[in-house]
Amino acid sequence: MAESLSSTVPPGGVIPMTRRVMNLGHIAAQNARRFAGHPAFVWGDLTLGWADLDAQVSALAAGLRARGIGKGDRILVHSKNCDAMFVSMFATFRLGAVWVPTNFRLLPDEIAYLSTSSGAKAFLCHGDFPDHAAAVAAASPAPEFTWRIGPGGFGEDEVGAVIARHLGERVTDVAVEHDDPCWFFFTSGTTGRSKAAVLTHGQMGFVITNHLCDLVPGTTEADSSLVVAPLSHGAGVHQLMLAARGAASILLPTERFDIDEAWRLIAQHRVTSLFTVPTILKMLVEHPAIDMHDHSSLRYVIYAGAPMYREDQKRALAKLGPVLVQYFGLGEVTGNITVLPPSLHAAEDGPQARIGSCGFARTAMQVQIQDDEGREVEPGVQGEICVIGPAVFAGYYDNPEANAKSFRDGWFRTGDLGHVDGQGFVYITGRASDMYISGGSNIYPREIEEKILTHPAIAEVAVLGLPDPVWGEIGVAVCVCRGGEQASEAEIAGFLSEKIARYKMPKRFFFWDALPKSGYGKVPKRLVRDELEARGELDWLRNTAS
Repeated sequence: MAESLSSTVPPGGVIPMTRRVMNLGHIAAQNARRFAGHPAFVWGDLTLGWADLDAQVSALAAGLRARGIGKGDRILVHSKNCDAMFVSMFATFRLGAVWVPTNFRLLPDEIAYLSTSSGAKAFLCHGDFPDHAAAVAAASPAPEFTWRIGPGGFGEDEVGAVIARHLGERVTDVAVEHDDPCWFFFTSGTTGRSKAAVLTHGQMGFVITNHLCDLVPGTTEADSSLVVAPLSHGAGVHQLMLAARGAASILLPTERFDIDEAWRLIAQHRVTSLFTVPTILKMLVEHPAIDMHDHSSLRYVIYAGAPMYREDQKRALAKLGPVLVQYFGLGEVTGNITVLPPSLHAAEDGPQARIGSCGFARTAMQVQIQDDEGREVEPGVQGEICVIGPAVFAGYYDNPEANAKSFRDGWFRTGDLGHVDGQGFVYITGRASDMYISGGSNIYPREIEEKILTHPAIAEVAVLGLPDPVWGEIGVAVCVCRGGEQASEAEIAGFLSEKIARYKMPKRFFFWDALPKSGYGKVPKRLVRDELEARGELDWLRNTAS
């Protein structure tokens, strides 16, 4: 027998096999067995235990399967945070299909583009967005069917009704391998055009483990998390991670960010973790409600998306205690690049505070600062922040050009500039692109510039981000009118409001006779910024800050 076996074993003694991994939809089934009545999801007056949630997951999966959805099919989901959105994630995974959630603040034509570019076969759309449903239905090719989430007058069916009809039907998890896609995470990268970063079952299994290890160690089913951001992006990754431990997810009752309600829910449910961005954390800390509700249960207040001003950090530590966790990451790496744990968030300035650092490399991830040729630079030398490891995505869907630009010798190129110190702590110093971050959201000037240039009076425009004490950065647009044409700030703002999401809107519009240009005829944003300063047109920003 030994001789027979040895003859089939290749050199090195490793027997080839498929890279079968756990289907992430199995998380709901595991929790249903172990924590049947334990709260899984709380939204206003609705509380779903894990057994109830798992039953709804199977019911929705059964309905989707009956409608022809199978392994590899993409399901576009455009919705505000709600129970149906949470259920749809696990139901999609269970079928081996691909969850394609969108930011509900995007405009109809943007969602139509995401539908066609992802090749969506089905569309689940919140009832508050009939225009989005119409735009997607008019796209070519369009999804085979649209189901509505909640009340409304469109769609061939309603998700709640589908779940009710199929309740009691059991759908088992479809077999998946490590590289099978489970989630298209929309990100603009450095080009400004939305791309689908392909997240896989194997990758996300590691991400869950990494998040639990580095961000919220010791989390169990006794914990709970308050959701204050859209489940379509980073908050969705966090809730999936917490679900893997059976912890409950608690939603704000409406999409409006009610700070008093947030603190009330933290006290009521003894919330232990919170994921947010620095601007929202600043608002939470500076609101009087923080002193009116018990928040002593909080163990981890995680922030990402942008650096946090040191003074804001100090105020948060003074109010909340040593609970802050910072991480740096992109959607393509699902946040897994660096971490700065509570122990390194010192309330007093000094070496232990690591002021300005976004932390050290995450567990099983490697960070390297590289020059333009891909060579590692010495500590203290600026270069591009690059990363390798199991959390890196599989690539952009159907976009070989973007993949070629984003990877070099296996390293994912973040497009962010920075340096490391002698101990490997990472400091972000700039961006390889002109992208800026406002309120935790990436803003890409080119997209806005192209929209402004569709106005008949505008010949040239430059959009750039400027520091802001509230939002981190805000956008301004410098416009040049065509000969003989005129336009006002209010006119361009009104024109643009129908073409981009509100969070992308520049705060000010300036009008010049010409934009400063380099010797090559380009318009470097640094020259525009310098000219704004020279003209005194940044005084309004300083006055606002003071």
